[in-house]
Formats: sequence, structure tokens, C-alpha cells
Amino acid sequence: MKHVLPRFQRPIKSKDEPFVDVSHWEKAVEAYDSKNYRDALIETINYINPKLLANKDRDGDIHIVQSQGSSEIHISIAEGFFFVKAPFLRITENTNKVALFRRVAEVNFHPLKLSQIHLDGNTLWFMYKTDIPLCQPYKVYDVLREISINSDNYDDEFIDKYKAEFYQEPKITPLTDTEKEEVWQQVESILEEYKTFSAQFKEKRWDDFQWDISVISILKIVNMPCVHGTLRTTLESYVSTLYDGKTDFRHRVDKSFGFMQKLCAMTKEEYLANLYHADAVISLKWRGSTQILQSEAQNMKKHVDGYVQKNDNLMLCYYLQSSFLRILFNFNVEEHHKEAIYSVLEKVSGMELHVTAPILLETYNGFLNGTTGTVVQKKGFFSKFFS
Repeated sequence: MKHVLPRFQRPIKSKDEPFVDVSHWEKAVEAYDSKNYRDALIETINYINPKLLANKDRDGDIHIVQSQGSSEIHISIAEGFFFVKAPFLRITENTNKVALFRRVAEVNFHPLKLSQIHLDGNTLWFMYKTDIPLCQPYKVYDVLREISINSDNYDDEFIDKYKAEFYQEPKITPLTDTEKEEVWQQVESILEEYKTFSAQFKEKRWDDFQWDISVISILKIVNMPCVHGTLRTTLESYVSTLYDGKTDFRHRVDKSFGFMQKLCAMTKEEYLANLYHADAVISLKWRGSTQILQSEAQNMKKHVDGYVQKNDNLMLCYYLQSSFLRILFNFNVEEHHKEAIYSVLEKVSGMELHVTAPILLETYNGFLNGTTGTVVQKKGFFSKFFS
């Protein structure tokens, strides 16, 4: 039986996902350099999410309240200050206060770099305040991203471990019945295909490829925009662990198998509890421009060239498939870049490796040369390597 690549199906679109408009960033930097600090701050916010200032009077005080997953972000530009806060959790009689405050102190040292968690009465808040002239665009972007990510990520952990309570019920939009079934079928298909490929690798004693099929499966699920809650936090932790180059690869192979057993054991109801649409202040992914993705492709080049020279279609195809999925995990890519990845992964689904390799390479070459979405790439360019 000839080996074929795992299948890919593009996920359903998320509602209200922040759209990055690069032109606002250029205006923000120019305004800050010209010492038009308030204009720079407003343009930075427009860059992060143009919807935040829609229908707002930008000449007077500005107050914005916007959900970010299960959190709520408050942004104020008033009285010469830029102020960001996010109500985090309520402390109750059942809360393990000593353990909770110890963990808060740890988070305030790391990963927080700009904001801090404060206790106000019985409520924990993420807070940051500074003078408007100090609102350099990079700092504003970083503080909004820091508060948005951590206020949304840590609440579930603190509630589970320390018996705190949500400050308020998360503002979410449930999936429709049709969307639920479509997403669940995708998840189920990913898990079933994992089991099939994992068994094949075990039978052939290709133990290292347990890592590949695990990371591909996990990335497919976490890249679904409607995955939230503890499931998203857990999957992101898995990705970080599996790509941790400081950990011995054999150890990561073993961990990948354990991770997937946990995911396969979860019930449909457990998955659906973490699948919904959620508003956001800022995309949790870094912006992926043509230049940034060229740099990513350049970092991959040593591995790609090595697999091509050895005519190792198996390693090449799994490497490129997982790398394209990881780009979607790390970056809020422009639409034509996302379409290029979606299209090629759909195209090579279930195909044999000698057919798949040149197709994946063609897309990789487009990213490497910065031509993806701008020119029609010449077909068959790499076929001489795989005849």
C-alpha cells in the first residue's frame, strides 16, 4: 500500500475576527515621529481593529469596551492618559486565596511585561496606564495584546484550580446547529485519520512520524477560529511543547502520543462546549506580511533543500504540510496567503507522495520568493527532482 498524505478541510469562518489594515500602522508611526501622539494612538488602535473606533467621536474623550473571548477589555483615552483595564475574576468565600495570590504574583513577573494584575475589592483586574506622549505604537500594540491574551487565557485555569469565579458570563455567539455538526465532523475526521496514520507508523516502526501526525492533527484543530476556552489553551500548550527544541525529540515523540490519546478520549459534548464564535479586540496571532512569510520560508530552506537533494518525499511532504499549518497558527496572514495554504493542503489531501511533493514545493517557492498571490507560478518547476 502506497503512502498518502493526511487530508485537510478548511475550517468555517469566524465572526468578528479582527482585520488588520497595514496602512493605519504607517500613519501611526509617522504621526508619532511627528509628535502627534494622540493621532498616533488612534491610528494604532485602527491598525489593531478598525471596528473599535467606528462611530466614535475621536475629538473628545474616548471609551471603548470590547469582549476578548471570555474577557472584557476597557480602553480609555482621556485627560492626557491612555488607560487599559480588564476585569478578570471575582474572589468568593470558596476561593483558595493564598494559592491564587501566589499564582497572580508569578504571572505579574512572567509572562506580563507591561501590565499588572491588581486586586480591587473582591475583583482582580489587568491594568495599564501611561501618558499619551509615551504611547509609542509598538508599546500600545504590545500592551493590548498582552492584556487580551492573558486575561482570556488565565481565567479558566484560575477558576478550575483556585475556585475563583468569572467576573461576568463570557459574551459568546453559539454556533448554529449546522455549524456544530460541520465542525464536529471535521474534528472527528481529524481524530479518526490520526488513529489510522498512527497505527500505520507503529506497524512500520516509523516511531518518529508519530510526532508529525500528532502535530498536524493538533494544528488542524487549534487553527479552527471557533475553538476557544480550555480546549484552545490546552492545544496551544501542546503546540508549544511539541516544538520546544530544548527538549529531546524522543521525549517529544512520546509526549505527542500521550497528547493525542487525551484528545481522542474527549467526548463530542466536551468539544462542543469549547466551540463558539467570540468577539475580540485584537488578533492573538502576529501579523504575517509577505516579507515576514518570506523570512519564515527562508528559515525552512535548509530542511527543504536537504529533503529535495535526498529525494525524500516522505519527510519533505510532512515537513511542508506541518510548516504551512504552523504558519496559520502563528500568523494572522493576509487573505491571499491564507487561500494559498488552504488551497494547496486541500489539493494534496489523500494524494501519493511523488505527486504531492512538487505541488507543495511550488507553494513553498511562492512564499520564499514573495510571489504568492501576485503571479502565476510556473507549473512543474520541481518535477525534475521527483521523476
